[in-house]
Amino acid sequence: MTARLNVLILADECNPEWPSLPIVGYKYARAIAQLCNVTLLTHVRNRENIEKAADGLQVHYLDTEYIAAPMFKLARWLRGGEEVAWSTSMMMNYLPYLAFERAAWQTMKPALRAGAFDLVHRITPMSPTLPSYIARKLDVPFVIGPLNGNLDWPKEFRAEQTREKERLRGLRNLYKLLPYARSTYDRAAAVLTAFEHTRADLKHVEDARIVRVPEIGFDPEIFHAHNSLPAGQRGRDGKRHFLYAGRLVPYKLPELPIRAFAASPALRAQKLHILGSGPEEGRLKALIADCGLQDSVTLHGRKTQSEVAALMRACDGFIFPSIRELGAGVVIEAMACGMQCFVTDYGAPGALSAQGRGVAVPIGPMAQMVDGYRAALEAALASPEEMQQMAALGQHYAESAFGWAQKGRHACALYRAVLDGSDLRGLDFV
Repeated sequence: MTARLNVLILADECNPEWPSLPIVGYKYARAIAQLCNVTLLTHVRNRENIEKAADGLQVHYLDTEYIAAPMFKLARWLRGGEEVAWSTSMMMNYLPYLAFERAAWQTMKPALRAGAFDLVHRITPMSPTLPSYIARKLDVPFVIGPLNGNLDWPKEFRAEQTREKERLRGLRNLYKLLPYARSTYDRAAAVLTAFEHTRADLKHVEDARIVRVPEIGFDPEIFHAHNSLPAGQRGRDGKRHFLYAGRLVPYKLPELPIRAFAASPALRAQKLHILGSGPEEGRLKALIADCGLQDSVTLHGRKTQSEVAALMRACDGFIFPSIRELGAGVVIEAMACGMQCFVTDYGAPGALSAQGRGVAVPIGPMAQMVDGYRAALEAALASPEEMQQMAALGQHYAESAFGWAQKGRHACALYRAVLDGSDLRGLDFV
């Protein structure tokens, strides 16, 4: 039997109860720990929820609140909250993250120098703009990623960019001039990149060290299609039920499915469910009233993962019009629940829905996209057989590659390839 590898995982954002990156970081680390001897370094803010989960992870909690807390407060003030201005948040996290890795080095330096670990893997943060302090200090291989970032704002949606307070987006590439940026990628034995938009950001990293690994995954115990009717047959009221799930923020265009329904008598006779909360909620309520869609559209507010999954199994189609989506884990979750997906052909959603796994509507001005989604949804109403076939393809894709156990096995195979000096180019995840 091959000996288990000893892996030091850095995951500043790692929390089983916080959405987006923190829960991805936690589930990825937990999946790797099923097959490797993992020591996890994370921020003390995650202690309560990790210990509540009681998964047996060996964890060291690092306290860098002396700089993380004031920088978080400054970022929240500059952003006007926590829902928008993502680029500002990343910029304000540069110093706190370097402090985290400096604390990681001080804590684990004796063990690293003693050869206690075969390699070090930084899982989070996943932004390529946040460099590693520790990479150039290591005598063992350093793996970074999955990384995701570098998706430009579509020119057709400058108004949404303004509402997102993304004026600082234009300064993004300055990260390459900051301390530690170059050494991070020069010293990495493997750089995991999620999609092509991120690979394009790392031009100086040769292909031999790049492995394509989307960071997203799903929990098969929560997101599944067990005991569900096929897509197109799930409405017990004789109607087709469509679902939007996500934060109600400008770049996700939660208003678009409402406008598509408003433009179609056939869609008005169906049901649209909108899950989520955020600053656009007031605009959506007003739009529903102005369009007279109170009987067709329901705003459900924020729901738990289990509640989202249950509604996914009860609906036929998933509508996700986001125009700047880096990862789109919710699309994989919808596919796993047997839904036909309707997405914007830009960034991660378009890549995930390629090859007939979903309908990818071309990006363009709002009116053009509304018409594109309207036509796609009406076509689904007219062809339930095609809806079922596409949903089945998407479900197979999700189940064959994106379960957390599969991602854990892939990570361990990658580690062994790195340690053996094997060619990494055949290890792309999808």
